Amino acid sequence: MPTPIVNMSHKHKRVLGSILQEPVSGNIHWREVESLLHHLGANLEPAHGARMRVVINGVEGMLCRPHHSGVCSKQDIRHLQNYLVSAGINLASLDNTNKE
Repeated sequence: MPTPIVNMSHKHKRVLGSILQEPVSGNIHWREVESLLHHLGANLEPAHGARMRVVINGVEGMLCRPHHSGVCSKQDIRHLQNYLVSAGINLASLDNTNKE
């Protein structure tokens, strides 16, 4: 069972909403993504090159940091969306935090 998202700051809610929105945003900074992942309880470990091994709710994934800028590409955000959904993080969990 996924861990419920609680006590999320407005900033983290905005970033998560931006990641999960359609169409995919092309203006999300890696440092915001990394901060959000830590807030969600993710375990991040450097892997080969720009890759990061991420584990949330027991689900393992590989994400790539941007190479030449701090902004994630739309492809990176789409990959992150898919990973978060597979780990049980979705807009419904974001909506539950807005009610608290």
